[in-house]
Amino acid sequence: MSSSLDDMKSSAIDAAEIPKESQTTYVPFFRRVLAQKQGRIGLALTAFVVLLAFCGPLLLPWATGSTATEFVAKPFSPYGLFGTDNLGRSVLSRFLAGGFTLIIYSVLATALGMVLGAAVGMLAAYVGGRFDAIIMRLNDVLLAIPQLVFALLAITVLGPQGWVLITVIGITHAPRIARVARSATLNVINEDYILAAEMYAMPRTKLLVRELLPNITGPLSVEAGLRLTYSIGAIASLSFLGLGLQPPAADWGLMINENRIALSIQPWGVLLPVIAIALLTIGTNLLADSFARATASTTVEE
Repeated sequence: MSSSLDDMKSSAIDAAEIPKESQTTYVPFFRRVLAQKQGRIGLALTAFVVLLAFCGPLLLPWATGSTATEFVAKPFSPYGLFGTDNLGRSVLSRFLAGGFTLIIYSVLATALGMVLGAAVGMLAAYVGGRFDAIIMRLNDVLLAIPQLVFALLAITVLGPQGWVLITVIGITHAPRIARVARSATLNVINEDYILAAEMYAMPRTKLLVRELLPNITGPLSVEAGLRLTYSIGAIASLSFLGLGLQPPAADWGLMINENRIALSIQPWGVLLPVIAIALLTIGTNLLADSFARATASTTVEE
């Protein structure tokens, strides 16, 4: 008997003497993201480019001496800090004014794709059966169509307008997001809180929004980061091909197309938007990776 008591005391002492460093505690999602070095770097890069894109138009014309559409000198000649473009407009002015639309369109396209894809994926997983099979096969058909080809076809038919760009990119994102949402929903569909909500006859829409959606935000947040990266690249590519914003509007993708003919003698008209798009893409990619790691663990070691 005394031996058993001694063993219990020894176990209690050992438990009390567990090093503090091995204990874990729950931390909020964004603190887990910022606890990672790549998360901090990604946030810094993304914030820098976004701040530049949003504040740039406000600096014109007093910071550069000209607006984004004003002719100031001969084409590809020295003017100000970065010279002029193919029509003699200030490269710096057009660069400062050209990022706002790209970021807004990318965010809106990603948001549209997230809403459509999440709704379809959650509904397919929850209803199941033949409805799920039909939705997923239609999803596979859409996934088989190359994103850029679909965008080119739609824009050629409907015209290079802002709402067309946003809608097309958002629709092409939706099937991929739907697959992620469906998979995440299947993992939680049989949890007790879902069964309890069904027992109390909660309306299906409310159940999906209030019970299911909050419990799959981790995978969806990771997918949102990836889709935002792809939206930036797709919209910049379409602008480069002349199917995005039309001249004389300032746009980073359009700037690359307009000034590529003089890359050897006046590189800044191409390099500035290329560097900005690259930094934004790298930043959002790093954030997406950090979201994935932060979602995988809800605790950190103290």
